[in-house]
Amino acid sequence: MARATVFNADPAAQARAFAGAGFSWLHVVDLDGAFAGRPINASAVGTILENVSIPVQLGGGIRNMATIESWLKRGVARVVIGTAAIKDPALVREAARAFPGQIAVGLDAKDGFIAVEGWAEDSDATVLDTAKRFEDAGVAAIIYTDIGRDGLLKGLNVGATAALARAISIPVIASGGLASLDDVRRLLSDEGAGITGAIAGRALYDGRLDPAEALALVAVAAAA
Repeated sequence: MARATVFNADPAAQARAFAGAGFSWLHVVDLDGAFAGRPINASAVGTILENVSIPVQLGGGIRNMATIESWLKRGVARVVIGTAAIKDPALVREAARAFPGQIAVGLDAKDGFIAVEGWAEDSDATVLDTAKRFEDAGVAAIIYTDIGRDGLLKGLNVGATAALARAISIPVIASGGLASLDDVRRLLSDEGAGITGAIAGRALYDGRLDPAEALALVAVAAAA
């Protein structure tokens, strides 16, 4: 939190800009909520939901069924369960049964081991073992974040993410460090085989990644 950077003080305007650029999903994290263990930025998320029509995926502080159901009722298309997936895996199974296609698991890792509570605590759980635990749970996606790269523009950990994708049947989304068109090309190459999507953040905010060029690469690959 001490290193958090504000890129835009108007979340709704930023959401509209991303939607206007042609992205098919909007990934939102309640960063304060991740530390607090409960929703903190509900008002800001609400304004985002009111301002875009593309599906919104939300994580941060989602630790119980009441919170999950509340966000889905408000229009969130998919919720991401992170810390609770490690500390209360039964919640993931219950939620996935109750809300098919609307539950994702966020695995934030450093050196292959999961970190929780907004990355403030390490655990002895490995990414692969944790992901396999949810193979039969009906989870819509696994979001794998290499926290050693997130926000640092070091490039995605495509190798580790693709290895995870090949080892499980759940769709895997890459996150953490996407820095340039080269990362997009790697995702779309044989190196990224099995990865179903990627989350871009800081590279978009500071102009290192041009949305039109990135989405054009994706479109060409999809048509091939």
